[in-house]
Parts: sequence; structure tokens; C-alpha cells
Amino acid sequence: MAILVMVTIPKDNAKLLAKILLAEKLCACVNIIDEVKSLFWWQGKIDEEKESLLLIKTKKTLFIELEDLIKKNHPYKVPEIIGFEINKINNEYSNWLNKECQNG
Repeated sequence: MAILVMVTIPKDNAKLLAKILLAEKLCACVNIIDEVKSLFWWQGKIDEEKESLLLIKTKKTLFIELEDLIKKNHPYKVPEIIGFEINKINNEYSNWLNKECQNG
């Protein structure tokens, strides 16, 4: 089953993390959306950051490994790592995704 994983990260770290995940074959594709403004609670107050949003396409079976690698290479103490099951996907893209992720 294909999943979409969202990760917010400082812009300066986004491309490197995407390349690490791709090099380890833990995903087939990463979209980087720059200049996402995030507002959130942190250490008892509302904080604000300009970040990049990574949209990572992978397989559900690889989520744990993907999560571990993100945590090891992410500058935040508590990174946002949220996965969604993809309910609808065209066959060609699904076949490509499965071929490009490790354990094909």
C-alpha cells in the first residue's frame, strides 16, 4: 500500500534530507514546498517558523525505517512525521513507486 508522509523542516535542510531518503530507497519521490509558515505551541508559547514541507511518497511497509532515518537526520527535537494511506492511485504511478522503493 502506498502512503504519503508529510514532514516540515528548515528550508536549508530540506534537499539534503530528501536526497538521503531517496538514496536509501525508502521512498520513490519527495516534493519540496518552500516557504511554509508554521505556527505551533513550543515550550509553553506560540512559536512561528518559515519551513519547507516535504511530501514523501513511499510504501506503508517502509514507514518505520523512513521515520527512523528522518529522526536521525532532522534538526528538530520533535519532528513532524505524519503518514496518510493513499486510497486512490493510478496503476502506472503505483507500479513505479513500488519498483523504486527498496524491497521492490
